[in-house]
Amino acid sequence: MAKIKTVYTCQNCGSQSPKWVGRCTNCGEWNTYVEEAVVKETKSPLSSRTASGAKPQKLTEVSAEQIQRIDCHNKELNRVLGGGLVPGSLVLVGGEPGIGKSTLVLQVALDLKSKRILYVSGEESIQQIKIRANRLKRENDNCYFLSETSLENILTHCEHLEPEVLIIDSIQTVSTAYIESSPGSVSQIRECTNGILKFSKERQIPAILIGHITKEGSLAGPKVLEHMVDTVLQFEGENQYLYRILRSIKNRFGSTSELGIFEMNNEGMREVSNPSELLINKDHEGLSGTAISGAIEGNRPLMIEIQSLVSTAAYGTPQRSSTGFDLRRLNMLLAVLEKRAGFKLASKDVFLNIAGGLKVDDPAIDLAVITAILSSNFDLAVDNKLCFTGEVGLSGEIRAVNRLEQRIAEAEKLGMQKIFIPKAGKGLDRSKFKIQIEPVDRVEDFFKKLFRK
Repeated sequence: MAKIKTVYTCQNCGSQSPKWVGRCTNCGEWNTYVEEAVVKETKSPLSSRTASGAKPQKLTEVSAEQIQRIDCHNKELNRVLGGGLVPGSLVLVGGEPGIGKSTLVLQVALDLKSKRILYVSGEESIQQIKIRANRLKRENDNCYFLSETSLENILTHCEHLEPEVLIIDSIQTVSTAYIESSPGSVSQIRECTNGILKFSKERQIPAILIGHITKEGSLAGPKVLEHMVDTVLQFEGENQYLYRILRSIKNRFGSTSELGIFEMNNEGMREVSNPSELLINKDHEGLSGTAISGAIEGNRPLMIEIQSLVSTAAYGTPQRSSTGFDLRRLNMLLAVLEKRAGFKLASKDVFLNIAGGLKVDDPAIDLAVITAILSSNFDLAVDNKLCFTGEVGLSGEIRAVNRLEQRIAEAEKLGMQKIFIPKAGKGLDRSKFKIQIEPVDRVEDFFKKLFRK
C-alpha cells in the first residue's frame, strides 16, 4: 500500500525539505517553501521496466532528410521560431498578464487551417474563447477547443482526436491525479510538462504551452521547466505602448537572437514588417536631444530614435535615468565625454529614452546616445536626415561594428541623407550606396564634424 507523507517544496527551484525553512538552501530565495502531500510508491519502477520501441543507432544510419517545419502563417512568429514549428517540439510562451499571449496563440490556431488543432484552455470557458475569436474576426473549422485542467483527460482527448498541433493555455492550470498537490506547484508543473513532452515526442506533435511569470519577471515554476521544453519565447511590452516584442530565450532549432514585433489592435496582433518607420518620429525637426541610430536585433536592422534630456541638477546630486538602455553603459559614456572630450556633465541631470518602449543592447547605438546627450546639453538640434552607428570605447575611440552594410542599407531605405560610421570598418563597398557615408574615429573629431557650421 502506498505510504503518504508530507514534504516542503521550494516553489522557485523545486528542492525539498522534511521541514519548513525560511530560506532555501539551494537557490537562496526566502519564504518559497510550501507544504505538499506526495505519494511514495512501495514498488520500485525498475522491476517492471520494458524496452521501448526505440533502439540505438549510428549517425550514419539516421536519415538526413530535412525536417518539414509547420508554417504558422505568421512571419514574425516564424522568424523567432527559426522557420516554423518543428514536429514533436515543445514551445513555451511566457509573458506578463494581459500582454497578449493567449491572443497571439489563438490567432495562430485560427489561421492554421491546414492542420487539425486542439486548443486546451484551463483558464477560459469555450464561450469566452468564442468572444475572443469573434473579436479577432477569424474562424477555423479544423480547430477544436476544450476547457479542461486534468492531464489524463487532455491526453485521452488527444488520443481520440489525433491533433497535428496541441496548444495548452496555461501549463500552470493543468494538474494530474498522481500528484497530491495543488495546480501550479513545482511538482505538478514538472509532472504535467513531462507527460505532455512524452506524448508530443512519441506522436511527433508540436505543442505550444503558455506559461505565467513571477513578479520578478521569470517564468513561474521550477527552472527545470525551461530545460524540458525545446523553445522558450518571452513576450514583452509596455502597457502604455501598442508594440509587443517576442524574443527567443532558448531555441534548439533556431537562433536565440531573433525577435518579432507586433502591434496590438482591436483585431489582435498585427505583424510589423517594417518597424523602423513606426519607431521614428518624423516631426521632431528643430528639436534638440534626439538622434537616430542604426541597430541590429537578431538578423534584422532597425532604425531607432534616441531621446535625451540634460538639465542642471536642482537637488544637489545629479540624476541618471535610462529607459530601454543599460544605465551602467550610460554612466560609462558620460565618463568618456567628461574625460576624453572635455564636456562638463558631472553636475547635470541626464535622462535617456529609446522611443517606442524598446530595450536595445546593441553597443552600436553608443554614437547616437552621446549625440542625443550633447544635442540636449547645448540645445542644438540634429538634422533628422542624419543617422549614427558606432561603438564608443573607453579611450574615446569609435570602434567598428558588425553588419555595417545592413545598417547603411536600412538608413538609405528610410530616406536618410548621411550616416556616420566608424572609420575602422574595412571592406565596405561604398559604390553601391547613394547615401553619404562619413567615417569618424574619435569622439572629439566626430563632434567637430557634426556641429560645425
